[in-house]
Amino acid sequence: MDGTKAANDSPAGSSERNGRRRRWEMTSENVRYFLPKPGSTGEKPELGQEMASEGEALVQAFKSGQVFYTLVAWKAVPEINGNEPKIVKQALSRS
Repeated sequence: MDGTKAANDSPAGSSERNGRRRRWEMTSENVRYFLPKPGSTGEKPELGQEMASEGEALVQAFKSGQVFYTLVAWKAVPEINGNEPKIVKQALSRS
């Protein structure tokens, strides 16, 4: 498991059976990794230094005895399926 795809996500653009909502696949291009800002708490998390990869975030968090945070930015986009318009989410790539 690479840790970048949620367990309940289905492949990008495919719908699930039984009328369940469509989920978008997330890749490492979508996920950003951050150490906490100094003074940040679990009740009030604040993003500090961004790490280049999950591996780097794991190592730095381990060395410092901290947690690390993941962030995914989503965009609301329209999707028309026949006569049924819907608003769905689409993960944005890291920039």
